[in-house]
This record gives sequence, structure tokens and C-alpha cells, in this order.
Amino acid sequence: MELKVYCDRLSQPSRAILIFCKANGIEFEEVKIDLGKGQHLSAEYEAVNPIKLVPAIVHGDFKLFESHAILIYLASAFPGVAHHWYPADIRERAKVHAVLDWHHSNLRRGSIGFIFNNTICLAFGIPANPEAAAKGEKLLSASLARIETFWLQEDGPFLLGNAKPTIADLALVCEIMQLEAGDKNDRDRILSPHKRVVKWMEDVKSASAPHFQEVHAIMGPVREKLEQLKIQAIENPE
Repeated sequence: MELKVYCDRLSQPSRAILIFCKANGIEFEEVKIDLGKGQHLSAEYEAVNPIKLVPAIVHGDFKLFESHAILIYLASAFPGVAHHWYPADIRERAKVHAVLDWHHSNLRRGSIGFIFNNTICLAFGIPANPEAAAKGEKLLSASLARIETFWLQEDGPFLLGNAKPTIADLALVCEIMQLEAGDKNDRDRILSPHKRVVKWMEDVKSASAPHFQEVHAIMGPVREKLEQLKIQAIENPE
């Protein structure tokens, strides 16, 4: 059955799906959905994902959205996936699910709150919202501290003390990598207090190379474009 991945590489969960497929040799067709052009709002895409968000997949006659659910499905449906991504032991799986659930309520909320309201909003013609960005940064920083002091353990270099990464490692690092779309000083200010997080991110990049780097190659050009839009917004306030 052919697998289609509907995604926009500007979307952090989309990138996680792409990297996972590439790292595990899963053959798929990448169907690009340009969020900036509103392609996710089309009737054609609504037939794939009624929620009208990315990513989504179609595998034969099966449709699925929500990135964590997709990662779990891919890890379970394709026999060639390395076991460390989604452990067979039910208790180890439950721990991975705990990280994923925590991600949506904490790290992702903080990441979106800061990065979207500070920078990415400009790509959609929405003015920056410093108050919302500051609130998002507070939650983002608290989430990074939680990763540093709790989810990263002494037993191993990856989340939960594992020797190899799980789908949770990939999902969370792709989330944090959204900082690459913004100001470098902001990124450094937010990440520099969390040395273990920075080291863990590098370990995840290495474990999924060269696919991690290839999928994230978009971030440099995106940052340059957003910087230009930010300058224009300052010079030409409405």
C-alpha cells in the first residue's frame, strides 16, 4: 500500500513524521500542503483531514491525523522500524506516551505561543503579539527546565534514560527546532541555560542523520524571510 504524507516542512510535527519515515526506510510520497497559502483549508485537503491541520497520512484506504498518533501507527505498521523508536514492552510504551501527552500540554503550547506570536505570525500577515510571546516564552522555558531536570535521566543520553531515541525524542526535538525560524539571539537566550537539553538535541540529530539535517534545511531560508518581514513590519507599522 502506498503511503502519502501530507505536510508542510515549516510545521514541526510534519518534520518529525518525515524524518521518522526517512530514518526507517519507509517509502512514501510527500504531499506538500502550503500553510502560508491556505492549502490546508481547501475542500480537497478537508477530505483527507477534516481538522484541516498538518500532518496527515493516507495509507491505502486508511486516513490518520495528529502527529503522535501517526508516529505510533507508523512504528507499529511497518515491520522494518527499529524497535527502540517504539518499545515492545507495554510499560516502556506507556512511558513514551506519558512524554508525548506532556509535550502537547507544555512544550508545544510554550513553543507555539512564543515563536508564532513573535515571528511566524508575520508570514500569515498577522502582527506580532509581544504579550502573548512573553507568556509563551515563560512556558517554553519552564518546559525546557522540566526536560533538563526530569525527562532526561542519568541512565542514558535520551529521554527516560534510554540508550537510543524513541518517537518522543524526535517529536520534542523537532518542536524545539522551531526556534531556528526566529531570531538567533532569542534562540540562544532561551536554550543556553539548558546544557543537557542542547546536548540531547545534538544526540537526536546524530541518531537520525542525515535525514534530520535534510528535513530541517528549510529553517535557514525561513528565518531570513521572517527577519525581512519583521523589519518591514517595524518600518511600515499600520
